[in-house]
This record gives sequence, structure tokens and C-alpha cells, in this order.
Amino acid sequence: MRALVLFTAVAVLLSGCGGAVKDFGSGVGAAATAPLDDLNLRRQYIPTVLLQAEANPYDLRNLNHCATIGAEIARLNDALGPDTDEPPAPDGSTLGERASDAASRAALDAIRDATTDFIPGRSWIRRLSGAEQHSRHVQSAIQAGRMRRAFLKGVGMNRNCAPPAAPAWFRPRGRSQR
Repeated sequence: MRALVLFTAVAVLLSGCGGAVKDFGSGVGAAATAPLDDLNLRRQYIPTVLLQAEANPYDLRNLNHCATIGAEIARLNDALGPDTDEPPAPDGSTLGERASDAASRAALDAIRDATTDFIPGRSWIRRLSGAEQHSRHVQSAIQAGRMRRAFLKGVGMNRNCAPPAAPAWFRPRGRSQR
């Protein structure tokens, strides 16, 4: 436990940025209340676009134009983060800021592990409380969203759409549909 406190203190000292300290502070609360997830008293929110993708990943209703396909892909990107075909956005952070962010994440992981490790029979509690089933539902919705995004980008390529309605590397032949 002493090592955890020391590690947390070092992480806070390393995160000299005001924003990083604020992010660390808000993350401590979430990490400390992680057992609430195991008891199914707090659930991870599943965005509507992912639930729709899970229900019907190959639905093409109202997706007749490149703009509507691109808008649907943008909704999926908001829920899932950028696709693997897109280059990461430069965040302008320095090496010190990235190091402090990594230290903060490691400290938060240690706090989360410490708060969940005290629960005896944690895996059984997760099963009995329904937390494990919800966690599987979240992962299923994420997988369906990724599958739908890939499908829509393939449809966009087939219709000769420019990115974002197609993969970032795709260049439309001649004139792209709008």
C-alpha cells in the first residue's frame, strides 16, 4: 500500500501541467469507485449508434449519398474513436507531458487494481450481479460498430465516394458522387 501512495505522489509531481493534474484528480474518483462496476451499481454507457449497429450492422436505409454515408461514419467515429486507416491527430504535447500522462494512467490503474482486488470472489460477484453480462454487451456493441464502419467505408468505395465516406487512402476515380 505504501508503494501505491508513493507511486501516486510521484505521478502527481510528474504531471506538472494543470490539465494533467485535473485529469488525474477526476480519474482518482473513477478508479476508487471501480468496485461499483463489479457490483453492477454503475454501468458503462453504450452510445445509441453502437446499439443500432449491433441490431443491424448492414442497414443501408437513408444512405443513398456519399454525404449521408460520411455522416454515419462520423457518428461511429465519435463513439469509437478514429479508425485504423486514419493517421493519429497531432496533439502538440511535449515528451514531458506524454510521460506525465503515462505516469498518471499507471497510477490510476494501480488505484483501480487496489480497489477491486479486495473483493473476494470478484469474478463470481460480477457474474451474479450482471456486470459481466453488461461488459460483454458493451464489447459486442463496440465490435458491431467497428464492423458497420468498415462495411460503410466499403460501400463508399463501391459508390466512388471520397473520404470520410471511404477509407482515408482511397482516391475516387474521376468525379466522386456527392
